[in-house]
Amino acid sequence: MTEPLLVDRTDAVVTLTLNRPDALNSLDVALKEALRDTLTELQQDRACRAVVLTGAGGSFSAGQDLREHVHALDGPDPLATVRSHYNPIAARLADLPKPVVAAVRGMAAGAGASLALLADFRVGGPKTRFLMAFAGVGLAADTGASWTLPRLVGHAKAVELLMLAEPVGAAEAHRLGLLTRLVDEDEQVLPAAQELAARLAAGPTVAYGAIKRQLSIADAGTLTEALAAEAQAQAICGATEDHRAATQAFVEKRRPVFDGR
Repeated sequence: MTEPLLVDRTDAVVTLTLNRPDALNSLDVALKEALRDTLTELQQDRACRAVVLTGAGGSFSAGQDLREHVHALDGPDPLATVRSHYNPIAARLADLPKPVVAAVRGMAAGAGASLALLADFRVGGPKTRFLMAFAGVGLAADTGASWTLPRLVGHAKAVELLMLAEPVGAAEAHRLGLLTRLVDEDEQVLPAAQELAARLAAGPTVAYGAIKRQLSIADAGTLTEALAAEAQAQAICGATEDHRAATQAFVEKRRPVFDGR
């Protein structure tokens, strides 16, 4: 049986590949559970210092597997997957205390697009497309899109993308901030994402995790809350070996080496 999620480790970078290419990497229960559980494991995995999320074949992910979903519509709670799968996946991606890079090759639609938007960086190519497809099947946004999308593109544009459910091409996605980087060829998307992840993995990953927490608090909080989060983060980072070593390296005019501690 083909594994729905491939996990590959190269040094300190873990690449997670949504592996249902014949179904455009649509998200069925097996894939959602594998992604949820693997992200849970990676939260405490000190050997993993950066994550790449990508899709097999020519698509990132078409979102929810509607062929599977249609059989749940007659049940007592047809959207139970939101609480059981999508919410935990979104929370784990957002809270992962290490950088996440999405290699968005081809279409990212619905919950697939939402997964990409939860990454810290998104790399795409000429054929990359985003489609907030939820309204097209009579649904509202899920998998964190109502939180991530307006923070990336602004409230008015988020309303447009979610309500009109029109595809956004690569150049426009880059202009809007849906893509962090746009490479010249689709074949470069995954290597570019993995190169970026390797660079991040060699950096001060405790500080990166603290920055992610700071921004999530500041996005929805007051200045007072942001200042408190900054004080807490600096107390944590200031006690790390990375900070001590980097400060000494600066004084000695040499490049610091970080080990994530």
